[in-house]
Amino acid sequence: MNLPLDPRPRDRVLGLPGASLDRLMPMHVWISATGDVVRTGPTLPRLAGGPVTLRPWTEVVTLRRPRPTMRLEELLRMQGVALKFTLNAAPEIALKGLVVPLPGGAALLNLSLGISLIEAVGRFDLTLSDFAPTDLAVELLYLNEAKTAVAGELRRLALRLNGARVTAEVEAATDTLTGLANRRAFDEALMRLSASGLPFALLQLDLDLFKAVNDSHGHAAGDAVLRAVAAVLRGHCRGRDVVARVGGDEFVILMVDFTDRAKLSDNAARLIARLEQPMQVQETECRISASIGIALATRQRHPSPEVLLQEADIALYESKRRGRGRVTFYDDWLERRRSANGDTG
Repeated sequence: MNLPLDPRPRDRVLGLPGASLDRLMPMHVWISATGDVVRTGPTLPRLAGGPVTLRPWTEVVTLRRPRPTMRLEELLRMQGVALKFTLNAAPEIALKGLVVPLPGGAALLNLSLGISLIEAVGRFDLTLSDFAPTDLAVELLYLNEAKTAVAGELRRLALRLNGARVTAEVEAATDTLTGLANRRAFDEALMRLSASGLPFALLQLDLDLFKAVNDSHGHAAGDAVLRAVAAVLRGHCRGRDVVARVGGDEFVILMVDFTDRAKLSDNAARLIARLEQPMQVQETECRISASIGIALATRQRHPSPEVLLQEADIALYESKRRGRGRVTFYDDWLERRRSANGDTG
């Protein structure tokens, strides 16, 4: 490698102080007549990963257009031509350049970032001080900052709107008093479950003695009891089951893939026993019970949602008629009715 007579970094180029040159051209390269880099602006070493002085200019950048060359004489003949370079330390970083001859066969190469501007800014953490004040890159950086700020604000707005939408959807499907699903959410769940073909049980539950609580202790106590009932139902059911309040003291439960009659009967009986335990409301002991009607959708028998609701309602009415605080399956009621009518089917 041919070194200049004085390898120390120069402080002046054509009488211009180095600090001024750095400000005007933060990515300049002063190439000696022997082809070695004598001085660079402060930005170039950041892109190259360290100092590049005292090295041949061809080890720092590679001329791509208008024609590749490794000879300084040919580079100097391209004065006034828009040049395209790549940075050897990061070949994917495209550079633009202009070359100006200096006395004695030396050259001043002024580089700037091309289409890789945004990538380089992020990758090398460049700031405005890394660019000449008149460089269009400064304007592009401002635009990119503005774009980033706007995009960030739009993302935050989208998240807020999405959160508001989700909240609104949840609220629209939630019973405000108990936090359970409401009638709308239950109807949608029943439609989906019916269309899926999965077996499931539909339990319709109505509270017994609840009117006495309202009459004796007021609606505030009644609301507290309903919230307590909702907590019992949530704790009693599985995570994939749907529990909803569909009326004043009316609740429904969809138990997915659970149609074993003996297990369902035991499950419902335990639920009634739990609800019959005394509840402390406003320092007052309240007692209620519940009647339950059950309709089944099995793989062999899959009635429409409307029919299932009607069957569960009939079974619930039968539980009420037979003394309350009990469980009735629709098909048991149907069998008793046929027997009473002498229909052997």
